[in-house]
Amino acid sequence: MTQTARSYKYYDLIMAAFVCVLLCSNLIGAAKAATLNLPLLGQVTFGADLMFFPLSYIFGDILTEVYGYGRDRRVVWAGFGALLFAAFMAYVVVNLPPAQNEFMAVYQKQVEGVFGNTWRIVAGSMIAFCCGSFVNSFVMAKMKILTQGRHLWARTIGSTVVGQFVDTSFFFVIAFWGIWPQEQLIAVTITQYLFKTCWEAAMTPITYKVVGFLKRVENEDFYDRNTNFTPFSIKL
Repeated sequence: MTQTARSYKYYDLIMAAFVCVLLCSNLIGAAKAATLNLPLLGQVTFGADLMFFPLSYIFGDILTEVYGYGRDRRVVWAGFGALLFAAFMAYVVVNLPPAQNEFMAVYQKQVEGVFGNTWRIVAGSMIAFCCGSFVNSFVMAKMKILTQGRHLWARTIGSTVVGQFVDTSFFFVIAFWGIWPQEQLIAVTITQYLFKTCWEAAMTPITYKVVGFLKRVENEDFYDRNTNFTPFSIKL
């Protein structure tokens, strides 16, 4: 049985929230490496997008658990389309000739510094998130069948462990290899992976509440028993 075309009350809102998080994580936070001194851990370097990017995987878990792999796949492609458009507009804005005045002479360099690497960030995100998110959703869907819908915590954490490993590794190598010092790149990649996975685990109680709420109000609890898991489709 395949997913039928039907309307849902909250599906579009979750899609919009997902796209917003994806854009913010790639255009605002991804290019900045931050360092904090944390209790017990000492000095930790991480990408600033760590504050909100893991939410995209939580959205992916919720979408797969409630609506199924096919509808999560549509949301992922919607996010990629938004990223491509943002990257194109960033390229246009950076390369438009600036007005000839003292303020714009300084401001143009700042714009280039913030958005000049957008193409690499987007390329890294497109490849990494495509691989990571679909792996995450695939593992989530298959584990739901194997566990017969029980142990949601094991599915959300288990799928994230695999998906985030693929995503984080691919993204930082593609986006920042040759830009950041290699030692910093390795440190940030490891930190990002561990922190993202831990955040997913910490958010498990909230994920439970959101999933339970959506299943009740949407009257949906989809099982991907006969789903075509190819990522190269938007069909349900």
